[in-house]
Amino acid sequence: MSFSGTVKEELAAHVDAPRHCQLAELAALLHFCGSICEVDGGFHLSLETENEAVIRKCFTLLEKTFKINKAGMQDRGRRLLEDTVEKKVIQALHLDEEEMVLQAPVNSLLIKNSCCARAFLRGAFLGIGSMSDPEKSYHLEFVCSERRQAVQLQDIIQEFQIEAKSIRRKKYYVVYLKEGAAIVDLLNVIGAHVSLMNLENLRIVKEMRNSVNRRVNCETANISKTVTAASKQIEDIILIRDKYGFENLPDNLRQMAEVRLEYPDAALKELGGYLDPTVGKSGVNHRLRRLSEIAERIRL
Repeated sequence: MSFSGTVKEELAAHVDAPRHCQLAELAALLHFCGSICEVDGGFHLSLETENEAVIRKCFTLLEKTFKINKAGMQDRGRRLLEDTVEKKVIQALHLDEEEMVLQAPVNSLLIKNSCCARAFLRGAFLGIGSMSDPEKSYHLEFVCSERRQAVQLQDIIQEFQIEAKSIRRKKYYVVYLKEGAAIVDLLNVIGAHVSLMNLENLRIVKEMRNSVNRRVNCETANISKTVTAASKQIEDIILIRDKYGFENLPDNLRQMAEVRLEYPDAALKELGGYLDPTVGKSGVNHRLRRLSEIAERIRL
């Protein structure tokens, strides 16, 4: 199962105790995935989804919030059908009894409390949310069919101090999160705590791996830089020896040239310890620079 599917399985098993939170989550599922119409004096409700966990959750919420027995509902593949939706369902979800609008933004009365807003986001993720494999990238998104839905969803997420962005993708409106920390915060808000811990573990491993890679790359670059510099120094010293002669150098530079040839792989600090008297790293660097200047003059 994908990571996104695992998150949805966890959320489907999470049922808030307060009825107002159950209503908020049910409203999200119906507004994002449902449709309702009047048939023969009654109301016909359907929920379109490819995830069985979402259907199970809708069954559970309808049963808990309105005491609607599962026998009165049908599960036809990917569709949940309720042939007769009582008027109290319409009223509790603050739907327009004339237009039966489910695609419009959910009524603000249903999500006025923070706990209800959390439940609403949980239902939204179950219905239209998805998440990429965190091993590869950090990306969580909600795909809305209407711009008003996306605006409301983005506003609710940002109420929890989580940065969410939105974009138009063909005929859909997508609200998305790209930062690992923001996705962790959202999983915490909607109650996916097991998935949150799994994601955090993956993030730690990933960050450690990246940190090690950066350190190795940095050390490799430093070694390469040191080797290149040492090769240039030895090249200069050999030129001085062959074209100018060590005997023509001041004692401190002659000694420096001889030590560098004897220890071609030594670091500057180590080279200073071989001199008599010993010299610090900056002193060694200064002498090698003077030798380089002499070599450049010889080349001219």
